[in-house]
Amino acid sequence: MTYQQPFTDEWGIILGGSSGFGLATLEKLAASGMNVAVLYRETAAADRKIREKLDKLSTEHQVELLPYNTNALDEESRRGFIRTFAAERGGRAVVRLLLHSIARGNLKPLVTGDGENVLSHEDLAVTTYAMSTSLLDWTRDLVHEGLFVPEGRVIGLTSGGAHRYWDGYGAVSMAKSSLESLSIYMAVEFAKYGLRTNLIQAGITATPSLERIPGSEQLLEHAARRNPLGRMTGTADVANAIYLLCTKEAAWINGALLHVDGGEHCL
Repeated sequence: MTYQQPFTDEWGIILGGSSGFGLATLEKLAASGMNVAVLYRETAAADRKIREKLDKLSTEHQVELLPYNTNALDEESRRGFIRTFAAERGGRAVVRLLLHSIARGNLKPLVTGDGENVLSHEDLAVTTYAMSTSLLDWTRDLVHEGLFVPEGRVIGLTSGGAHRYWDGYGAVSMAKSSLESLSIYMAVEFAKYGLRTNLIQAGITATPSLERIPGSEQLLEHAARRNPLGRMTGTADVANAIYLLCTKEAAWINGALLHVDGGEHCL
């Protein structure tokens, strides 16, 4: 008897998948038989390395892995991708997962002594759209094209910084708080289309995005010391949780915020 992978002939769309949680999730899903289209913004040199990695994974796992070095936050780019993707799939409902893993935000203080280099209204708007409300646009357009499979999954990533103070994290914190509210409304209003909308709050994890936060070394040291299970969260831990939320056994999970941190949030 031939074993069939759990997500054969289904697709994931990952927004922000060139590194960190997005890339780890792509690797996990590819190993589970899911085809993946991944959108990211990188330099030409970085793009070549990503494509080489995806080619290797595609051959190893016998899945389609489609790289798109494009701006997922641009309306025309988003709609152009969806039109092309739908046409290439023959208009069939194939998307099991939409993962929002975009990390783009302004890391500035609210106030400084000279009033310079502080968060502006534009900084707040750009960060909130990038890390929160763009998820709504992507989900609506995919629903409009009829691309989600029955019981499709929409997953976003929040952080502990939405609920506590981190230096320079104000705009991102506000965006993540917005995302948490948005996910509740999406869980209710998109349920009629069969979607399950959930968020993951990862523990402090060594990713390129975290490195850009002022004082990230202290955050990493603190997380390593206090985690009840004796180690920091890894990107593979989060990828494993996303995989679990995509399974048929997780179909009754909707509107949840899942802590994937080894109990870090308890302390």
